[in-house]
Amino acid sequence: MERDRWYVVYTCPRHERRVAEQIEQRRISCFLPVYRSARRWKDRRKELELALFPGYVFVRLALKDRLRVLQLASVVRFVSCNGYPVPLPDSEVELLMNGLCRGVRAAPHPYLTVGRRVRVRSGPLAGAHGVLLRRKDKFRVVLSLSLIMRSVAVEVDEMDIEPC
Repeated sequence: MERDRWYVVYTCPRHERRVAEQIEQRRISCFLPVYRSARRWKDRRKELELALFPGYVFVRLALKDRLRVLQLASVVRFVSCNGYPVPLPDSEVELLMNGLCRGVRAAPHPYLTVGRRVRVRSGPLAGAHGVLLRRKDKFRVVLSLSLIMRSVAVEVDEMDIEPC
């Protein structure tokens, strides 16, 4: 029996929320990481909830059930290698879910592969590995998902990190 794994679905631009709703309607586990961003227009200011990884939705299912997701409108394909969907490590997705549920401030960041590598040793993101980034007086750790070549910057306390 094949077990459920986390996969990444590539969607049409700006259709992440709609795809996530359709997946949930089919009783399939999915995760759409979002962040809040303040936007300003001439006449007003508004806080929006945007996809942390634009164009991607995380789906947990057995690979044999992938057709149920591919049939949905606005789903382009699974992120794959040589035509075969590649699963994400459960720990990466669960770490991200846990951190966002506990209110960790996150924002998209350009994909990073080089820099001072650190490990988060305590807090909601304990065990995460990333690249240290200092912005003003705050410490940020850039966590990267190599499968989709996307990164997210999260604010951490200086005492919560250690060099790798």
